[in-house]
Amino acid sequence: MLENIDITSSVAVYVQIENHVQFAISSGRLKPGDQLPSVRELSERLGVNPNTVAKAYRDLEVMGLLFTRRGMGVFINKNVEQKCREECRRRIIERLHEVVAEAKAAGMSRDEVVKIVDKCIEADADPYSDVPSDILDMAKKKP
Repeated sequence: MLENIDITSSVAVYVQIENHVQFAISSGRLKPGDQLPSVRELSERLGVNPNTVAKAYRDLEVMGLLFTRRGMGVFINKNVEQKCREECRRRIIERLHEVVAEAKAAGMSRDEVVKIVDKCIEADADPYSDVPSDILDMAKKKP
């Protein structure tokens, strides 16, 4: 978790950090009471400005997902797993709905969309990573 950030992504770096933390809570990789890396440690690991990490942590704290203990660090709050899971699922469903509607409007068939989704699942890529070339090549194929 929090190993890969894409600075060329259209998604702001602080939002990528926020999302990675939310995804990790949602999936159970981070649990209540777990400590996150310090702002300095994470900024060095990701190669980003410490203010970017601090903003992400502040936003997550405002959302109620994190808490800070002065001198001790930043931790995952209690009872946030379900909230995270529901919020992540809601956002993903909204984005999938939009993408499927765009695919239909562009004339893509159900089978094409399902094949692409299956390929994406098989790729097991990290969020914000580049789309594998074999998946992009599917844009060139006729239905």
